[in-house]
Amino acid sequence: MDRNQATGLILFAAVILIYSIFFASGPEIDPSEETIAVENTVTPNQGSIEEFPPIQKEETDSLSEDKINRYGVLATLTLGKEEIVTMENDVIKVDVSTKGGTIKNVELKEYKTWEGKPLLLLDEESSSMSQKLETTKGPVLLEDFYFFPELTSETSEDGKQIQVLTLQTGTESGTLLHRFELVEGSFQVKKSFEINDYQGVFTQNHLSISWNDVARAHEQDLAESRRKTEVNYYTAEGSYENLGVGDSPEAESPTEAVKWIGFSQRFFTAGIIADQNFSNVNVAQSTPTDSAFVRQMEASFDVPLTEGKADYTFYFGPDRYKVLKQVTEGFEKNVDMGYFFVSWVNKYIIVNLFAFLEKYFSNYGVIIILIVLIIKLALSPLTYKSYIGMAKMRVIKPEIDELKEKYGEDPTKMQQEQMKLFSQLGVSPVAGCLPLLFQMPFLFAMFFFFPNSIELRQESFLWANDLSTYDEFIKLPFTIPFYGSHVSLFTLLMTISQIVYTHFNNQLTTATGPMKNLGYIMPVMFMFILNSYPAGLSFYYFVSNMVTFGQQALIKLFVDDEKIRQKVEANKVKNANKKKSKFQQRLEDAMKAADANRKK
Repeated sequence: MDRNQATGLILFAAVILIYSIFFASGPEIDPSEETIAVENTVTPNQGSIEEFPPIQKEETDSLSEDKINRYGVLATLTLGKEEIVTMENDVIKVDVSTKGGTIKNVELKEYKTWEGKPLLLLDEESSSMSQKLETTKGPVLLEDFYFFPELTSETSEDGKQIQVLTLQTGTESGTLLHRFELVEGSFQVKKSFEINDYQGVFTQNHLSISWNDVARAHEQDLAESRRKTEVNYYTAEGSYENLGVGDSPEAESPTEAVKWIGFSQRFFTAGIIADQNFSNVNVAQSTPTDSAFVRQMEASFDVPLTEGKADYTFYFGPDRYKVLKQVTEGFEKNVDMGYFFVSWVNKYIIVNLFAFLEKYFSNYGVIIILIVLIIKLALSPLTYKSYIGMAKMRVIKPEIDELKEKYGEDPTKMQQEQMKLFSQLGVSPVAGCLPLLFQMPFLFAMFFFFPNSIELRQESFLWANDLSTYDEFIKLPFTIPFYGSHVSLFTLLMTISQIVYTHFNNQLTTATGPMKNLGYIMPVMFMFILNSYPAGLSFYYFVSNMVTFGQQALIKLFVDDEKIRQKVEANKVKNANKKKSKFQQRLEDAMKAADANRKK
């Protein structure tokens, strides 16, 4: 201890002694700037709290020299007692600590874990958030300061109730204030932090936040939960990024400013959204070995202090596409709707269709059946065209067989003659495939929608207790590689129906050899893939196959192969002297050139 420190400590002790003897029960004095570290807190310049509770002498005695040196005029803010203040509305409950003004626990009141326990999206045992400010004495954490709470209620312009929690503390030199707002029916918590006065104390114009969360396992299927849990962020330039879903540790430090950061789980997201933009962002994630946890996620960033005030918003809620879309730009991307060529189906059709049917039906198995029927009805013209195209190929099969016998040993000549035959008969070999191709986005869109659909979470149907995970109809005493240790009956039914459909479809086409057998191999492959996927997805595909059977059986009643044959013959006569189109000629020339190069 040097001389200046010793002198300061003696003066400090003298002030405490004089105060306790002469002024303990008298009026407050106006202490000097040098003794500000031990003064009683006073009425703040701003805010709704009229007076801070006085700090007792016993508490000021506990201030160590280290604290005085570390915090300076802020030292007395480290004295106090922690309280937990609860804010809640009809959908969410948030516990806030008066020590630092940090959120300790967040409970989603409408949801339970797979074990039936309250669903805590954040809890103080596995989640933490620190807030740091730079001062002339060095960095200080707001979690070292005690604030005094006031919980009030307001009414918004549209008549909704708003809970307002104000946490405030200060000294004669200034005040620090946290303000939380929770609107009725909302999953968003608006937050502001404000510094009033404290001239020359704080040295930087930003608040540094570090957020760590070890997400707990809320779903039964741990593997699927880990595949769907990741750190996401959205840049100020409108770019959505994520750290991926692998088990290897990952970290990123984006160079661009960031608009929001999300700790996105399979069905829920805890996110923080900037009023302006976050800077100096670092995000990381890793996979814990403990099966009670899904993913460890971390984020650190700076929030700008504009005129001493930082504003941002928390989101703690479900991954419902329409709810997330109303939060901020790009926030709905926390729900994976699939690749760009199929995501439009989910965003603009399936999401709205689900929302509409939910108004009238509470059973999600019934809703899935109705969605299949609606989609199949809308796509029925394509299904009809596909059937007619395959029927035309079927009726000209004798001509194709003749060409195979005649030119089977010369593939190039065989293709040329086939193209000539198709042109004469007015038949397109892709007529049956193109309509099916246009239906593919709907087929693949479901592959993304059902695994990420919180609407199906914990919804039962028939023997499936939860349509958002696999239906364990039979528990196997062993594990089959690439299949699992259970049998999903919906997946099994889907596989059987697909094989039957393939057999039926092969009767309508001219497919032979490997292409014909591929139709039987694919369903078996998907049985292994989908066995651990949500039961709702397998059920959708099963119902879709069954409806397709009905459609084709109905079309067959009104389609006469003999009439199609007559139409083909009429085209043959009509096109007997038809010249080749430029496209046909170029295609034929290209085939001849390729054959010549092959023979060389």
